[in-house]
Amino acid sequence: LIRLSRSILFSACYRMYRADEEFDELCFEFGLELDEVTSEKDIISKEQGDGKAEGASDIILYKIDVPANRYDLLCLEGLVRGLQVFKERIKAPRYKRIMPANGEIQRLLITEETDQVRPHAVAAVLRNITFSKARYDSFIDLQEKLHQNICRKRTLVAIGTHDLDTISGPFTYTARPPSEIKFKPLNQDKEYTASEIMELYRTDSQLKHYLHIIENKPLYPVIYDSNGVVLSMPPIINGDHTKISLNTRNVFIECTATDITKAKIVLDTLVTMFSEYCEKQFTVEAAEVTYFNGKTCIYPELAYRREKVKPDLINKKIGISETPSSLAKLLTRMCLKSHVTGNGNNIEIEIPPTRPDIIHACDIIEDAAVAYGYNNIQMTIPKTYTIANQFPLNKLTELLRQDLAAAGFTEALTFALCSQEDIADKLGVDISATKAVHIANPKTAEFQVARTSLLPGLLKTIAANRKMPLPLKLFEISDIVIKDSSKDVGARNQRHLCAIYYNKNPGFEVIHGLLDRVMQLLAVPPNKGCGYLIKAAKDSAFFPGRCAEIFAKGQSIGKLGVLHPDVITKFELTMPCSALEINIEPFL
Repeated sequence: LIRLSRSILFSACYRMYRADEEFDELCFEFGLELDEVTSEKDIISKEQGDGKAEGASDIILYKIDVPANRYDLLCLEGLVRGLQVFKERIKAPRYKRIMPANGEIQRLLITEETDQVRPHAVAAVLRNITFSKARYDSFIDLQEKLHQNICRKRTLVAIGTHDLDTISGPFTYTARPPSEIKFKPLNQDKEYTASEIMELYRTDSQLKHYLHIIENKPLYPVIYDSNGVVLSMPPIINGDHTKISLNTRNVFIECTATDITKAKIVLDTLVTMFSEYCEKQFTVEAAEVTYFNGKTCIYPELAYRREKVKPDLINKKIGISETPSSLAKLLTRMCLKSHVTGNGNNIEIEIPPTRPDIIHACDIIEDAAVAYGYNNIQMTIPKTYTIANQFPLNKLTELLRQDLAAAGFTEALTFALCSQEDIADKLGVDISATKAVHIANPKTAEFQVARTSLLPGLLKTIAANRKMPLPLKLFEISDIVIKDSSKDVGARNQRHLCAIYYNKNPGFEVIHGLLDRVMQLLAVPPNKGCGYLIKAAKDSAFFPGRCAEIFAKGQSIGKLGVLHPDVITKFELTMPCSALEINIEPFL
């Protein structure tokens, strides 16, 4: 989601749209969505109240929803360029990497120590760039958008931008113990060691989220110039010495990374968007990166590549019948310069460095569909004639739901995830005995494992509705998850039916009667052969002597009984309770 000033956007597009609806229509045609028309004052008013909004700007802002893989549309420059090419007002620019006029290329040397923290780096120079307040803000905002998006909150890539006129190359990217790194961080008034910087930003609302990336490493990454001036300590903070301003004319960009592919994409995106403001438009000065093993690379790559797609394939996949030349024109409008080759048998497409999202022929076909207009595609009845059937297990579930409701029970839908305590401690069993599937990085203690029983969810539902008039009669028919090494994913779902009766007396006869009714509906008679029967059993969740195991079709399908007082107490209930839980899959 990007937020842009309407007046600046319209000015950059060299036209005024008559109404917000007209621009909304253009966004839709281009595959975007105008999410909201608002202002800074309205945003603050909604989030913090009218009192905090006093004095805030009334300038109209557009919130535009951009696809997550379109990094080239995350800033005003890229969005305007894309829309202008789409409307055929301008041609897509050609981006060029050039060598410096004086022949002295900027060099970045990577030392062996970085292998332990962030082993990769790329670099480039924007020469003779002209910033205004709006351009500067957009430049900073794009970096932040990229950090949150493709950079995965700086874990994969961290961007550093520096005023080249304040430093001198060659630059060295190395890693040192925190105590040996000392510099003045951006917008601070004194020098700190790296350890002090980590403590300083521990309470910073923005930077505290990135500290964990390197804080437990023995060495911290750092970039120096030839005079020992610190450019940055990625991925945390840049040095104050090299900060850019509206007067900056030459920008040195470095991206340190754990993923070199992502780093190249980020660098290409940043320089292609803002090379527009360089004296030689859409040109980027190269930088040389040398690894400790002697390997040398020149960045940015700004690589163009060619793909061939058959027009028949595009027409077939979209459901249209356009000529090859018409399809090539549609793709050119999407910044994919195209022309027909081989007597109309192929369309050759040039993929620019701004479009890393084009990976496969289907991505090209999707862009052709967007340019053609989804609303312009003729709706047709599919040629294949099929009759759909409901999934048998779901059909059985729906039928049972109707009859359980008719029996006076109310359906509940509970969370598929729960805490370890819910399925183990509270039911009196050890977690290792439950065959539960654990969540690797649970966000809360309430969602640690996939449920192995529906009973805890229903007990929690009753606990939340204790003030309702008695009796409470609830049921749920849903999936539980258990480990199964025979499955390719190591676990399987199982459809369970669980019912519960909560009143001043246990009501075992009510639950037993419900079991008989369910078996009657399933046409399973009460006998030992191919019918069902119940046998006395022991279970820590049930009261001793008040628990029975249910057998049907020669196998155990579940249990019913009066719940143990300890279980009832642990779920913060005060009345006796009887319950039934069975697996319904054997009855398919």
